[in-house]
Amino acid sequence: MTDTQDTGTVADGNPVAPAGARAAADVVTPELVARLTRAVVSSGGRTASHAPFTGRKLADLPESSPEDVAEAFARAREARRAWAETPVRSRAAVLLRFHDLVLARQSEILDLVQLETGKARLHAHEEVQAVAVAARHYGRWAPAYLRPKAHLGVLPTLTRVTELRVPRGVVGQIAPWNYPFELSVGDALPAFAAGNAVVMKPDTQTALTALWARELLIEAGLPEGVWQVVLGEGPVVGPAVVDHADFVSFTGSTRTGREVARGAAGRLVGCSLELGGKNAMLVLRDADVEKAAAGAVRGCFSSAGQLCVSIERLYVHSSVANIFLERFAARTKALRLGTGLGYGADMGSLVSERQLENVTRHVDEAVAKGATVLAGGRPRPDVGPLFYEPTILDGVEPPMAVCAEETFGPVVSVYRFDDEDEAVRLANDTPYGLNASVWTADGRRGRAVAARLRAGTVNVNEAYAAAYGSARAPMGGMGDSGLGRRHGAEGILKYTEAQTIAQQRLVPMGPAFGLDDEAYARLMTGGLRALKALRLR
Repeated sequence: MTDTQDTGTVADGNPVAPAGARAAADVVTPELVARLTRAVVSSGGRTASHAPFTGRKLADLPESSPEDVAEAFARAREARRAWAETPVRSRAAVLLRFHDLVLARQSEILDLVQLETGKARLHAHEEVQAVAVAARHYGRWAPAYLRPKAHLGVLPTLTRVTELRVPRGVVGQIAPWNYPFELSVGDALPAFAAGNAVVMKPDTQTALTALWARELLIEAGLPEGVWQVVLGEGPVVGPAVVDHADFVSFTGSTRTGREVARGAAGRLVGCSLELGGKNAMLVLRDADVEKAAAGAVRGCFSSAGQLCVSIERLYVHSSVANIFLERFAARTKALRLGTGLGYGADMGSLVSERQLENVTRHVDEAVAKGATVLAGGRPRPDVGPLFYEPTILDGVEPPMAVCAEETFGPVVSVYRFDDEDEAVRLANDTPYGLNASVWTADGRRGRAVAARLRAGTVNVNEAYAAAYGSARAPMGGMGDSGLGRRHGAEGILKYTEAQTIAQQRLVPMGPAFGLDDEAYARLMTGGLRALKALRLR
């Protein structure tokens, strides 16, 4: 394999190299790596990242120790004092300038995301879109979300109550490899807008993307010390981040999320966790089959299925199952696999040998136990070392691992149903509850079915992007899919502590003016009855 882009369909297996492709060495230069990694707090130790497209070494990176993590938090605490005192509108203005810089220089980050994750360029552009949306949203709305709020006091007019939002301090953020731009800086933006500093541990595989985002945000006006970065193995560096943080933001597996939650709980600090999913898509009997098939392709195979909100279970009404599966399989078989930089490929690579092994295990075990492959079903080393074809499985049953375990790859299992109650029951038959999708010609009906699904986001006639891209609405999981929410008011208020300031005027909250205890109790009883009669809350 070379570092140029190859594309080939699932069906024909004949990669074709396009003109004008760029090599990884032209993008990830020693100068770029040296410049970006200067920001990593490290006292020694080195590690390497590799390009999924080729398996070749991509960058030599510094490693951090637990002592380095402590130093990073000390630096962040020092820097955050002035940042917290900066007016919120000035902090928000940094995000708006960052928005413009991201869009103007998107080709740089698209190259890095592709090289570090192996995803197709269009799927990398989803991250650009998501970061721009988050920057614009919190750049515009942070002052309103954080504005002091007046509340009715216990004694109206006599008790003046104000709710303030105080930054938590230094947020410890542990970011994953699958959406390294969006799930690093995209999650950090509201923390910065709220007046916090951040110590981030991005995944080493995708560290350059996070470091590039940091550099650009500093160019937009963020003080350098406010965003510290540490790198290293999760079991070594991750617990140290949790041990020093005033709040923890984590995106990753449910297993690791439980460990993070235990660590945060032991220190009595808050955390938000976006974890795994086994997301369901329901195709109702009145769905537009062509649109649903196209939506299933996006929902199942974007970023090679390596996203938390990806569809892995597909429930189709029996009356339309045959025609839907025919269209869905045809679209899937026509997808172009591609390596390298540039638009044109429909799906990219898995990110690591571990991911490839898990996908292969799930598919091979299912087939050995009786499942049928409708499309895909095999690795594609002829395209790249970590490629696996987008795969549709029929006849999947509970003993098979792919039935209940999160695959986190380009594999979807198909099931048929005869009535909507059955479909809802099957979709909800999982400990996860992150995302779901409903397809129907009747929007009202779709929303009604959606409301019965136990998932933090449910999309009607879309797979995941409609809910995720609507940044004013909260996004997150139920059950084993996590705690807390990103986006909207919850996405920024979680990075703050609520502080209530109550000023009592004229009369005290106790007997006064010669009243004895009993008379005071009678007066307050009458007052409470009057407040209820006046419908005051």
